[in-house]
Amino acid sequence: MGTDTVWTPPADEADGRKREQRGWYVYDWACSVYSTSVLTVFLGPYLTAVATSAADAEGYVHPLGIPVRAGSFFAYSVSLSVILAVLVMPVVGAAADRTGRKKPLLAAAAYTGAAATTAMFFLDGDRYLLGGVLLVVANAAQSVAMMLYNSYLPQIAPPEERDAVSSRGWAFGYAAGSLVLVADLALYTGHDSFGVSESTAVRICLASAGLWWGAFALVPLRRLRDRRSPAREAALPGFRQLAATVRDMRRHPLTLAFLLAYLVYNDGIQTVISQASVYGSEELGLGQSTLIGAVLLVQVLAVAGALALGRLARTYGAKRAILGSLVAWTVTLGAGYFLPARTPGWFFVLAAGIGLVLGGSQALSRSLFSHLVPPGKEAEYFSAYEISDRGMSWLGPLLFGVTYQLTGSYRDAIISLVCFFVIGFALLARVPVRRAITDAGNPVPERI
Repeated sequence: MGTDTVWTPPADEADGRKREQRGWYVYDWACSVYSTSVLTVFLGPYLTAVATSAADAEGYVHPLGIPVRAGSFFAYSVSLSVILAVLVMPVVGAAADRTGRKKPLLAAAAYTGAAATTAMFFLDGDRYLLGGVLLVVANAAQSVAMMLYNSYLPQIAPPEERDAVSSRGWAFGYAAGSLVLVADLALYTGHDSFGVSESTAVRICLASAGLWWGAFALVPLRRLRDRRSPAREAALPGFRQLAATVRDMRRHPLTLAFLLAYLVYNDGIQTVISQASVYGSEELGLGQSTLIGAVLLVQVLAVAGALALGRLARTYGAKRAILGSLVAWTVTLGAGYFLPARTPGWFFVLAAGIGLVLGGSQALSRSLFSHLVPPGKEAEYFSAYEISDRGMSWLGPLLFGVTYQLTGSYRDAIISLVCFFVIGFALLARVPVRRAITDAGNPVPERI
């Protein structure tokens, strides 16, 4: 894997930087297939079916003797993986910054996740507990690996290149997700013609995502290089390290202000992603094939959206481009409220709107945050960013559920999410990013 290879500076430093950037893109190409095919499309329904087959007469399974409804097992497993990731990320991030050896840690996280995903091939019969363990390990490993991957951005791209580099990384990820999802759907829908059962087809789709992840992770692990950091204090355990990182962030209040804005509007983004299919099936009466097709459309258009917003950022600055994307999110949700039922065409229009703003808003948020990180603390600060991205997105689903419970309308539930984009817009608009970059000790790019 090349994790211990001694790096020799290239004759042309610009060429060396481009080589690292191209390797960095490929990690998104490698791991995004897990997010798309495994977590978004196949694993939730399949693991729920496996748990249901193992349930008792009252519909409960009993992991470690704890009664759990079979229909809740997947959600609880995801929640447990987030808790594990929150405990591990700050420690790994601090260790990466202290030693300067991110690449062995990235390799360990990536191949732990890839191995757990590949092992999902053995998830059959009533092996729901195996599925839960593999999900917890894979999802936590994915979060840790993404934190380390993101922390490379300020090291491989100078300030003026970061928006474009981050956008290309997201685009590579969405492109891979689209490509593999097409192949997966061909196998899943035509499993009889391939001579396999529906269950076997799903398990092949799950395992192939792990093999894809592991195979393409070789490229960034060969091309990225470690950078030695000044000696720092030893990493603290779990939440103590996270608390120490937050205390350090208090010395950079404008960085913390951006992270708060991101936490709010990203909660809205993640809730739309997770609840759009529920809205489509329950409120609009759309079938599974329509919903899967919409997921694929989002993946394809997110590539174009990420690249387009990256170009807009070069002209107008990342902050303005993100603010514009939040306006677009608000308009999209407003349009979604008025969608007529049982009209797949209009739902695809909604999916197109989501896809066009999804990749760009995420890519530019990552690149803008990279400017606000004090030098030498990239992995530690990106652990807090990743926790905001993956570990704190609970308020949106709660608001969605409570709104539906009070009104009985998924339309009211989906429109309630507008508040996250409005509040996030207001918080981000108040952050003076140029001063925040200066306060963090970084050079200010011409356009920001």
